[in-house]
Amino acid sequence: MRIGLLTEGGYPYVGGDAGLWCDRLVRGLAQHEFDVYALSRGRQQEDAGRVPLPPQVDRVRTAPLWRAEGDGVAYGRRARRRFTEYYGELVEALSGGPGAASGAASGTGSAQQADRFGSALYGLAELARDEGGLVGALRSDTALRTLERACRAPGAPRTAREARVADLLTVTAHLERALRPSPWTGTAPTASAPPTSATPPPAAPPPCPDCSPGTCATCPCW
Repeated sequence: MRIGLLTEGGYPYVGGDAGLWCDRLVRGLAQHEFDVYALSRGRQQEDAGRVPLPPQVDRVRTAPLWRAEGDGVAYGRRARRRFTEYYGELVEALSGGPGAASGAASGTGSAQQADRFGSALYGLAELARDEGGLVGALRSDTALRTLERACRAPGAPRTAREARVADLLTVTAHLERALRPSPWTGTAPTASAPPTSATPPPAAPPPCPDCSPGTCATCPCW
């Protein structure tokens, strides 16, 4: 089986959160192949290097959460209309806009909102593929106004309707970060390659006395 492991600020970085847990997971499933997709939280974490990887890790692709570079993409009129439509559907699904009210009345609110959210998300992904990026649009005044309309629409929760401009800006920034296409880069070093950090990686603790060779993956200490 080929497994994709997505980590945020963790494995395989030396200073990553839950790195030891992920390392045990990967090593304990040696019969499977892994592709690791690692989101880093800062330059310091990236500069600290990575832990040695076992041979079942085929590749590592990385993307920074701490860098927000523009993509230089300027949408034309048709692309802006598509963005407004898809982004509007997305934020209405999140804020519980008009569609949520009608769905709740018919007893299908959750499923309907999930469908709207999924369709809007796929629409934005297709737009990014067709036009070359989303970053500029997600940071635009159009995105902020679209979010404001969704929050002020009939059927939106009271907390959404009472949101101030500062709140809307914060939500827009979070959505831009969450929806920003990740520039996955890099490949995994081989298992025999030395770690890139000058600081030795943390050593895994020894197995408990109940472990025996070849059974550690099923031992309760895991």
